[in-house]
Amino acid sequence: MFDVAVFASLFVTLFVIMDPPGIMPIFLALTAGRPAKVQRKMAFQAVCVAFGVIAVFGVLGHQILAYLHVSVPALMIAGGLLLLLIALDLLTGKTEEPQQTKDVNVALVPLGMPLLAGPGAIVSVILAVQDADGPSAQVSVWAAIVAMHVVLWLTMRYSLLIIRVIKDGGVVLVTRLAGMMLSALAVQQIINGVTQVVQGT
Repeated sequence: MFDVAVFASLFVTLFVIMDPPGIMPIFLALTAGRPAKVQRKMAFQAVCVAFGVIAVFGVLGHQILAYLHVSVPALMIAGGLLLLLIALDLLTGKTEEPQQTKDVNVALVPLGMPLLAGPGAIVSVILAVQDADGPSAQVSVWAAIVAMHVVLWLTMRYSLLIIRVIKDGGVVLVTRLAGMMLSALAVQQIINGVTQVVQGT
């Protein structure tokens, strides 16, 4: 009741798209200045949010997009624009949020979505669930999704140890680097969405 090939294929795809090593400096930048306990909580919240979004789209993805009359390229472009706004805040140092929603907002947006559960991951899961024939393939798909989120949680959970080494100055540097990487990722996502629109016309 387990298809190793299906599991491996989706896990590798999600690993490349969701990029646990790449999310680590962004997580450190967005959670800088918070107590370690709060940071660990936010890492868990972000993974739960991402898994919830991925699971919903895995089960009801086609129906949701069809109901909203939203195409996959449009989803990619919108996600790219949102990431670009976040990246600009990181580059300019404008990462402060209102105190009453500080802990929750970062875990929900941008960590949970669209950084983790972005358009690329959502589309990949929708297609994988659609192409999974039989119970064994379905089990393998969902096992890969769960495994990927466990890896993401472990990556963010233990990235907190890096803060003790790099100190506040290092966090500022990581923030700027994260902004640069995130802006490039956002622009590439927008380009991919526009390319799909052009090819579809």
